[in-house]
Amino acid sequence: MTTVTRIKPSAAWLWAGALIGLAVLSLFVGVTSISLRDVFADAGATKLFVVSRLPRTLAVLITGAALAVSGTVMQMLVRNRFVEPMTAGTGQGAALGILLSVTVFPAAPLMAKMVIASVTALAASVIFLMIVRRLPPQQPLLVPLVGMVYGGILGAMVVFFAYQTDLLQYVSVWMNGEFSGVLKGRYELLWLAAITAIFCYIVADHFSIIGMGHEISINLGLNYKQVMLMGLIAISIVSALTVVTVGMIPFVGLVVPNIISRRMGDNLRATLPATAMMGAGMVLASDILGRLLRYPFEIPVGSVFGVIGAVIFLWLLYAPARHAR
Repeated sequence: MTTVTRIKPSAAWLWAGALIGLAVLSLFVGVTSISLRDVFADAGATKLFVVSRLPRTLAVLITGAALAVSGTVMQMLVRNRFVEPMTAGTGQGAALGILLSVTVFPAAPLMAKMVIASVTALAASVIFLMIVRRLPPQQPLLVPLVGMVYGGILGAMVVFFAYQTDLLQYVSVWMNGEFSGVLKGRYELLWLAAITAIFCYIVADHFSIIGMGHEISINLGLNYKQVMLMGLIAISIVSALTVVTVGMIPFVGLVVPNIISRRMGDNLRATLPATAMMGAGMVLASDILGRLLRYPFEIPVGSVFGVIGAVIFLWLLYAPARHAR
C-alpha cells in the first residue's frame, strides 16, 4: 500500500515562489514592452495591464489548475492513470455543444452556450465511462486507447458539422487552446472553473475512496452513484468553460496528476493543492514560452504544451514507477 507524502513547508514555499515569479514575468512579457514604473506612470500602459496582461495571467493560472484537478478526478473515477478529459471525449463533447449552440441558438448568451457545452460534455463523459466499464480490467492500456479513439470520433463529428455549416475557422479556435484573445470581460467565466476545482478539494476524500473501486466504496458507506455524478459534473463544467473561453489544451490533466501521484501518492486531500500549483505553473510557463519562441508572434499554448506533454507522457510510460514514501 502506498503511503502519502505531503509537501514539505520549504518545498511548498519554493513552488509558490516559482509560480509567483512566472506570474510576474507573464504580466510584463508581450509585443508591447511595459515596466512596473510604466503601469503607474503611463495611462496607456495601465490600461494594457488591466485590460489584457492581468486577465490573461489569471486565465492561464485558473485554466492550468482546473484542468489538472479535473484530470485527477477523472483518473479516479475511471481508475486509470492514462486518461484525461481533453483526450477522452469530454473536451470534444464540449466543443460539439458549443457548435450546437452556435448553429441552433446563435443569439444565446455566453452563459447559455456554456450550459449547453456542459451538458454535452457530461453526456460524452457518461458514454465514455459506460464504454470503459465493459473493457477487461487486466488490460488497463485499453482505456486510454479507447479514450483517444472515442475523442477522435467526437472531434471528427465536430469538424464534419463545422464544415457543413461553414464554421471550420470558428471551430479551430476551440480545438487548439490559446490565450491571446483573453481580455477583461471575456474570461470571467473561468472563475466558475476555479470554484469547481475548490469544490473538488472539499470532497477530495470521496474521490480518493471512489478510486478504490465500487465494492470498497460501498462497504465504506460511500454513496457511489452520487459521488460519481458529482465528479462527472465537475469535469464537464471545467472542460466546457475551458473550451468556451480558451479552447482545448491537451495533456495537462494527464501528465500533472501522474507526476504528483508518483511522488506523493493518491490521497487527493494531500495532493490536489500540489496538482493545482503544478498545472498552473506548467501552463503558464508554456504560455510565456509561446510568446517568446517566435517573438513578436505567438505560438498557441495548446501547441506548446502538446509537445511538452507528449514528451512527458512518453517518459511516464517508460520510466520505472516511483511510489511515494
